Amino acid sequence: MATLTKNPNVNAWVDEMIALTKPEKVVWIDGSDEQLQALRDEALSTGEMVALNQEKLPGCIYHRTNPNDVARVEDRTFICTRNKEDAGPTNNWCDPKEMYAKLTPMYDGVMAGRTMYVIPYSMGPIGSPLAKVGVEVTDSIYVVLNMDIMTRVGVKAFENLGDTSDDFVRGLHARADIDPEKRYIVQFPEDNTIWSINSGYGGNVLLGKKCFALRIASFQGKNEGWMAEHMLILGVEKPDGEVKYITAAFPSACGKTNLAMLIPPACYTEAGYKVWTVGDDIAWLKQGPDGKLYAINPENGFFGVAPGTNEKSNPNALHTAMRDTIFTNVAINNADQTVWWEKLDKNPPVDATEWKGAKVNGPEYIAQGGSLAHPNSRFTAPARNCPCISKEFNNPAGVPVSAIIFGGRRASTTPLVYQSFDWIHGTYVGSAVSSETTAAATGAVGVLRHDPMAMKPFIGYNVGDYWAHWLEMGEKLGENAPKIFNVNWFKQDENGNFIWPGFGDNMRVLDWIIKRCEGTIDAEETAIGYLPKMGDINVTGIEDEVTPEIMEKLLHVDKELWTKEIAEMRNYYKELSDKGARIPAALEAQLDALEARLAK
Repeated sequence: MATLTKNPNVNAWVDEMIALTKPEKVVWIDGSDEQLQALRDEALSTGEMVALNQEKLPGCIYHRTNPNDVARVEDRTFICTRNKEDAGPTNNWCDPKEMYAKLTPMYDGVMAGRTMYVIPYSMGPIGSPLAKVGVEVTDSIYVVLNMDIMTRVGVKAFENLGDTSDDFVRGLHARADIDPEKRYIVQFPEDNTIWSINSGYGGNVLLGKKCFALRIASFQGKNEGWMAEHMLILGVEKPDGEVKYITAAFPSACGKTNLAMLIPPACYTEAGYKVWTVGDDIAWLKQGPDGKLYAINPENGFFGVAPGTNEKSNPNALHTAMRDTIFTNVAINNADQTVWWEKLDKNPPVDATEWKGAKVNGPEYIAQGGSLAHPNSRFTAPARNCPCISKEFNNPAGVPVSAIIFGGRRASTTPLVYQSFDWIHGTYVGSAVSSETTAAATGAVGVLRHDPMAMKPFIGYNVGDYWAHWLEMGEKLGENAPKIFNVNWFKQDENGNFIWPGFGDNMRVLDWIIKRCEGTIDAEETAIGYLPKMGDINVTGIEDEVTPEIMEKLLHVDKELWTKEIAEMRNYYKELSDKGARIPAALEAQLDALEARLAK
């Protein structure tokens, strides 16, 4: 069997995985078009994938997962560090020895009669000093084809590793029986290893995604002096051609992909502004030779949620998914073998196949409370398709970051935008990221869910140590540290209506943020941070919607609500601390300082 590398560490590990899983055949994925096309054809012939209309959706194919296997499973996801304290209270922990002992028999012979695919891949541009190498072995063609879109796959991935290095992430995935009771997504950070079994759903089996790019990479970043964050990266090009880069972290359902692919309002596009997408989900951040913080998107594609994506909400994402894309668990319009999902348009197909495979009358099915596409149905699309992809997307050095934005979904407490006083205060602001539940999420509305830095499910180690690492990075960056901001697109009036238009109009807030980074605009110093002065957020074209009275509400800081916020955060820190989080004293001090400023 020909391998693709001389690296003895890779070859020995692959041999070990072959001995464990006992596949009938082993195929190394070299990344060639011929090999990948042959795999597509094979998956179509066996029914693992379904062909779509190649005139309307060239290069696109369809896949359906088991109905018990449609999302990430946080309760079956483990961080296995030798010391329990190192995993911290936000992760499920198990002793690595115990977990290996439990899983090894499950993998023993699991690929008998099947093919093992060995996928070498690079997270980040080939040759980038910020990139990292992974090797995933899997028995799923679906995984191979998705990994080819989401990462840089094939023999070229080994360029960064070389012939002797042991610095690669080992990923073992087997579909087994797709048994939810035996489903495990396990990270062993100290071993650079990920094991996933009994799932076929993207987030659990594309091991380069959250497993490596966040859980393992956050641990690597702590040890090596860089950061792996759940952040989009965008560039705002000004009329003079200068581009400023921003990263931003939001919990789910807060408009992250929409912001990453934002189309500015007319008053900005007419003036010559443009927005460029570098990444929609994950950023790796490292100090460059000039002392500034640089970001790369370690991924090579978008794994987007389909429902809600349409010409109005996110035309760029929609156009990205119109070729060479894998659709998972959406509906099929049988009349022309195209795809459909809720909110794509107002016309569900009459002759439809819903996501579980049943042929239905679409409008009737929806009227009876059914959903044609699963709410977490996905498209896996190459980044190169994106109409607004940045020309710096493959820049091995990454892009220099001017601002970091945090955001959540808050009805009243948090203003539209404010700037932290400094990096330490900004780290506190990130630790306090939270969203109120909406009716769709649970029965209770307005319950606060803490999601620090929008990283809660993805921090590969103790959350307190993660915050301490943020503080260390700030010290290292010194005066080169990006400025940190908080935004809230979801402020409501007394009737529960959103008072900020959002979507493309969020450009108006980005504009203020960039001016603050450049020092060309002043701000109002308040107890919580620097706020825009009245009149400094450009409302050209939306004056009727965002009146001075509305703007006052958007920027209002309610002392009573913020006093409650402090109590909430003290409680949150204490809860984490009681469960073993090592909360940095500097963050506790931020709460005291905030309280003192409010009292004034």
